[in-house]
Amino acid sequence: MRAVIVREPGAPESMSLADIPLPVPGPGEVLVRVQAAGVNRPDLMQRKGLYPPPPGASPLLGLEIAGAVVAKGPDAPEWPAVGTPVCALANGGGYAEYCAVPAAQCLPWPNGFDAIRAAALPETFFTVWSNLVMTAHVAAGERVLIHGGAGGIGTAAIQTVRALGAVPYVTVGSAEKAALCLKLGAEAAIDYREEDFVARVDELTGRRGVDVVLDVIGGPYLDRNLRCLAPGGRLVIIALQGGAKAQEVGVGRILTRHLTVAGTTLRPRDGAYKARVAEGLRAALWPLLSDGTIAPLIHATFPLAEVVEAHKLMESGSHSGKIVLDLR
Repeated sequence: MRAVIVREPGAPESMSLADIPLPVPGPGEVLVRVQAAGVNRPDLMQRKGLYPPPPGASPLLGLEIAGAVVAKGPDAPEWPAVGTPVCALANGGGYAEYCAVPAAQCLPWPNGFDAIRAAALPETFFTVWSNLVMTAHVAAGERVLIHGGAGGIGTAAIQTVRALGAVPYVTVGSAEKAALCLKLGAEAAIDYREEDFVARVDELTGRRGVDVVLDVIGGPYLDRNLRCLAPGGRLVIIALQGGAKAQEVGVGRILTRHLTVAGTTLRPRDGAYKARVAEGLRAALWPLLSDGTIAPLIHATFPLAEVVEAHKLMESGSHSGKIVLDLR
C-alpha cells in the first residue's frame, strides 16, 4: 500500500510516499480502507521527532481517518461489520491507504457526510469532548474561553460548548478569524494581536471571569489564564504551541480562588478511555452532526501526494478549520 513515511525528523520535506506492507488488524481491531485522513498538530510534532508514538502504535503519521471496513481482527465486536463506512480515532497510521484501528474507536459517518467531512471529526471531537466534558465538566450556563478559536479544535469547541448550553468566548489572530468564530456561535472573539484577552474577559464577564479555559498555548499563557478564571474555575491545557516554560505565575490565585489546573494528552490514553469518549460522542453529538446543528469546518483538502503542502499550510497558521488528505 502507499503510505507517507518520514525519512528523518525535520521539515515537511522529510516526508515522502513509499510502498509498505498492509497492516494486520490485531485483537479487537478492524482494517479500514482509508478514503480521507485529517491533518493535526500532533502529526507535525511527530514529524519533527517531538511526539513519539506510544508503545504498540503504528510509527506512521495520522490520527484520524474515514473509510470502509475491509477486514476484522480476532475478537473484534459485531459492529462495525465489513463494508461499513466509519470514521475512527487512530493510534497512528492514518496517512496510508489502509489503517488498523480499535473497533471501539470507530464511529459511523453522520447522515449526509462524505469521507472528507467524516475524516474531519474524530481527533478533533474526541479531543474536545474528553477535555470539555470528561475533564472540565462544562455545565449549561457556564462561560468558556477557547484559545485558537478558528482552528480545527477551536471551531469544534465553539459548537460543542453551545450544544452543552454554555457560552463560548475565543481568542483569534485576525479580524477574519474573529468573524468566522462569531458566525459559528462564539459570544465574543478577542483578537490577541490587538487586545489584552485578560482585560477583555474581565469586561465581558462583569469582572467575574470564565468558568473554564481550554488552552493550546501553554507556558506563556499560564498566569494570564489563571487571571481569567472565576472562583472554582478550571484550566485545561491540551497543547504547548507557545512553549512549556512559564514565568511569574501567581500560584496563590489557585489556592484563594479554588482553581483546578489540568493537563491532558489524548494519544497515550488507553483504549477503554477512548471507547468511553466514543460512546459519549455517539450519544450526544453525533445526532447534532446528522441533523446539521453542528458541522466540521473544512479549510482545504490535498491529495496524499501533496502531504508536504498540507503540513506547510498548517504550520503557517493561516488556515481556519480542518485540513484533510483525500485518498479517494
